[in-house]
Amino acid sequence: MSSGLEINGVSAGYGRLRVVHDVTLHVEPAEVMCLLGPNGAGKTTLLLSAVGQIPTGAGQILVDGHPVTARRPSRNARNGICLVPDNRGLFLQLTVAENLRLVHPWKASLDEVAELFPALPPLMKRRAGLLSGGEQQMVAIAKAVLFGPKVLLIDEMTHGLAPLVSERLMTMVRELAQRHHTAVLLVEQVVDMALAVSDRAAVMRQGRIVMEGTAAEVGRDRALLESHYLGRAAVASP
Repeated sequence: MSSGLEINGVSAGYGRLRVVHDVTLHVEPAEVMCLLGPNGAGKTTLLLSAVGQIPTGAGQILVDGHPVTARRPSRNARNGICLVPDNRGLFLQLTVAENLRLVHPWKASLDEVAELFPALPPLMKRRAGLLSGGEQQMVAIAKAVLFGPKVLLIDEMTHGLAPLVSERLMTMVRELAQRHHTAVLLVEQVVDMALAVSDRAAVMRQGRIVMEGTAAEVGRDRALLESHYLGRAAVASP
């Protein structure tokens, strides 16, 4: 049986509008893969398809060998996939502890989260809406950890955060993947920071994968990488 996340020839979109076209990706357990690309490339649509929030028009998505069922995100979550959305998905009127206990009520699990996120214990009684952006993002990822996912999808984790906070969160994601043997697909705009913690990388443009390789390979080909963000063909060196 296959493991991790497999996206095989997937096309998806909204009604008749196709946003993702024939995408194939595979993320292994304990691996971090970053998915890069300009705004509007289809990255979030692909993540929503992977958790079953929107249907695929073609292809198949597997989580630990189990097919993702369209419009059944709760069933897919039980099979081991979890998404941290770009809006963090917190209940802002609840405290940090209450947000975490909605996922998992047992104290032992919260102790595990405290070990991975040592900044969280002093914040447990504070309402999530009163936290900084970086603190909210830590709570959002901690909630995902409590699900015990085999596959973790994170959408624009560093958006609006200071570089130092973003680096700390990236390091936590790397540690999470290794400690829990979790396959992580990380959608990011901060290219260098994402590549630094990733094993492999792919670049998406206009709904298609246009570049893929190890993080080091993708990072080395700066001209091609930048051309995909700028939306024009790379100019070959004479």
